[in-house]
Amino acid sequence: MSLKRAIMTGMERSTHAPIWISTPQGLSDLAAELMRHRLIGVDTESNSLFAYREQVCLLQFSTTEHDYLVDTLALDDLSPLRRVFAHRSIEKIFHAAEYDIICLKRDYGFTFNNLFDTMQAARILGWEALGLGAILENLYGVQVDKRFQRANWARRPLSDEQVYYASQDTHYLIRLREHMRNELLRSRRMTLAQEDFKRLTKVEGSNGEKNGSCWKAVGKNELTPRQMAVFKALWLLRETLAEKMDRPPFKVLTNQALVDLAKASPASLAELETIPGVGHNNVRRIGNDLLKAVQHGLTAEPPVRSPSRRPDDAYMNRLERLKQWRKATARAMGVESDVVLPRDLMEHAASDHPHTLEELQHIMQDTPWRFRHFGSQLVQVINT
Repeated sequence: MSLKRAIMTGMERSTHAPIWISTPQGLSDLAAELMRHRLIGVDTESNSLFAYREQVCLLQFSTTEHDYLVDTLALDDLSPLRRVFAHRSIEKIFHAAEYDIICLKRDYGFTFNNLFDTMQAARILGWEALGLGAILENLYGVQVDKRFQRANWARRPLSDEQVYYASQDTHYLIRLREHMRNELLRSRRMTLAQEDFKRLTKVEGSNGEKNGSCWKAVGKNELTPRQMAVFKALWLLRETLAEKMDRPPFKVLTNQALVDLAKASPASLAELETIPGVGHNNVRRIGNDLLKAVQHGLTAEPPVRSPSRRPDDAYMNRLERLKQWRKATARAMGVESDVVLPRDLMEHAASDHPHTLEELQHIMQDTPWRFRHFGSQLVQVINT
């Protein structure tokens, strides 16, 4: 892909086409260049809708001078970027940072310091529009082509339109950050925002336990123990097939199709064909495998779900009081409830039942702004 090709779609853009990075030397040069800047925009594109195990397929950076696209699929070693993400004097600007950080930690083991998340800033400011496209259109009249949000970013070569879309995801972040920073300072919520940005550096993904995922896939559907055994056998088969095909499990069979199969327990291809969501192609390709899984489930030991400890009434009462206080406080601030008190923090406080400010401070050690502004109220609400 040419570094110099222009990508014109009639939208406002930078003077220069984004610079494509696909070699170790190019990445090393980019890392050195990024170290010169105090502010950089960052984004990622993955293939979660097209692969069994998603991966980062493209990594975008913007400085005040250039936009860069790093072809992560062409590079075996991204360690030159480790210093950039960990550097405390370089502010990395994301929009909706949590997913990007989880992916970058998972794929490359990066650590993070000094973040600015424009979506979280918008939430703290009480903005109605939270998507980057909507914000850019409202502030700058820029329209983003949303077709590529669900594109397969593992395919090469990328189209001109994909390259342009990817570069625009970071191109305006520095400018947007400056605008939001001024608004946060004016509203005296900058310290609150910095508190949440710091919390984002510590976010981790789920451990992806298969047994837990099996129960999660059942959702709210009511299955008998025998049906649950069939469901688990089908679910494990779907995992095996999805991994073999390198497709997301839901693109092999949906969770609801598995539930319907478990309830019907078909014994023939003809019966299998009548199950909603299975489809003729699946019957032709994997029908016999599905029937074998059903038969296995009909004779297997039903799975036992680990019992979850039911919270006691005192905890539930404290949690409900905190929810009501949080809702009222959020309404007064003009923000969503979890901006006032994140869910994990609220549940922790309800569980530990702090009786004093000192005890609450230990729980809220990562949220000093919230402790200073809400600590006394929280102790009172918890102990009412």
